[in-house]
Amino acid sequence: MKAVVFEKFGGPLTVSDVTDPVPADDGVVVRVGASGICRSDWHGWLGHDPDITSLPHVPGHELAGIVEEVGRDVRRWKRGDRITVPFVAGCGACAQCRSGNHQICDHQFQPGFTAWGSFAQYVALRYADDNLVRVPDAIDFVTAASLGCRFSTSFRAIVAQGQVRAGQWVAVHGCGGVGLSAIMIARAVGARVVAVDIDPGILELAEKLGAEIVIDGREGTDVPAAIRDATSGGADVSIDALGSTITCGNSILCLRKQGRHVQVGLLAGDDYLPRVPMHRVIGWELQICGSHGMQANRYGDMLSLIADGRLNPQALIGRTIPLEEAPEHLEKLGRSGSAGITVIDRF
Repeated sequence: MKAVVFEKFGGPLTVSDVTDPVPADDGVVVRVGASGICRSDWHGWLGHDPDITSLPHVPGHELAGIVEEVGRDVRRWKRGDRITVPFVAGCGACAQCRSGNHQICDHQFQPGFTAWGSFAQYVALRYADDNLVRVPDAIDFVTAASLGCRFSTSFRAIVAQGQVRAGQWVAVHGCGGVGLSAIMIARAVGARVVAVDIDPGILELAEKLGAEIVIDGREGTDVPAAIRDATSGGADVSIDALGSTITCGNSILCLRKQGRHVQVGLLAGDDYLPRVPMHRVIGWELQICGSHGMQANRYGDMLSLIADGRLNPQALIGRTIPLEEAPEHLEKLGRSGSAGITVIDRF
């Protein structure tokens, strides 16, 4: 099969012929119909993710496609099923999975990180019975692929971790795929949204997707003060959807008293250990929590909102590209943002 491969971290990304995968006893092989290109893939390529322990490697974790082969112990799935999968697949047996929290499984499988991923014609997935999600016929593979990481991650960050309620102010720092998804989801549950980014074009898209207030966070802007002023006291919930020392700090400092900060964006490199304004956390009784994807057993709520038209993830698709263009696009992710999600749909 054809796949995007790198042989050293930060090294060349090439489209190469590699051996077709075979299913594990508890897994399946999926013929990839679409695969999103995410900033997490960029982090993995550069070696920022400790789950990638062996090279060469194939990235890609936002995927949808058709089951091609089924392992001998799989009971719920058959060849020809249309599926997607969370980027964290839980083992189903550990204490976290038994409590329903597969997204923090002790033995998690992550396509594109713990194993080869979906920048390829085929991908092998473990723990199929506990983690595959059936894709309704009404949802195309490009849209379904966008749900597997950024959209589902944002959904859980807003609904479960952020506990956002109608009428509350939500600040979103960084309007890439995660941030734009968070804006749409917050608006769908009745919240008011402030969006922050440094790209005027992306801020324009954020406004179209439901942000009531947009703030250009380029140098010279006091982002926390601007948010507190615009919301008459600060955000009730703030999401760092980018992952940097600046956006993490701004997100905490823009909150009103007893507000909640949700960290979604990965912090790596020089930003790995950010300075946190803990005096504000203590004095204002703020809450800080992380959000790491969404378990398959919670996809139903999200799919219901899509089915009834309250959520439109298709609006986030910026462009589709063939597999041959994926290396160039992945390399550019660290240098510039893009309006919307880019998805590989030709293999």
